[in-house]
Amino acid sequence: MRVHIATDHAAFETKQFLVESLRAKGYEIIDHGAATLDPDDDYPATVIPCAEAVRDDPGSLGIVLGGSGNGEQIAANKVKGIRAALAYDIGTAQLAREHNNAQVVSLGGRMHTLQEALGIVLVFLETPFSHDPRHQRRIDLISGYENTGQVTPA
Repeated sequence: MRVHIATDHAAFETKQFLVESLRAKGYEIIDHGAATLDPDDDYPATVIPCAEAVRDDPGSLGIVLGGSGNGEQIAANKVKGIRAALAYDIGTAQLAREHNNAQVVSLGGRMHTLQEALGIVLVFLETPFSHDPRHQRRIDLISGYENTGQVTPA
């Protein structure tokens, strides 16, 4: 599986650890930066291109990282067609995939140890979407709003 990843300075160490760990597990990692630790960088500059790459690369998933993961999730969700979920534990990562078919997971580098972050990411990457009709219906409502500006129940 191809995995796109991006961060700012606040989770640079976490990104480096995840890239190395996921490659060791056989994932193909596309690193959208930051390439160096710069305390003045801005997460939208790496997160938005990462989310665009996930959207444009069918079957891939993405990881966006920051201090809390909140801003990164917001930025990724601005990319049309992307559903990014802030995961703060194994359960939220699993539900993001099973119920929301999220393509991008957001984590806070300041919120988790490296091993916790890896565990959350692995659950996200390894959990399939359930295809439950009620979950698909809800995703379709979100996509409909994104495309038309209206929520139209089926």
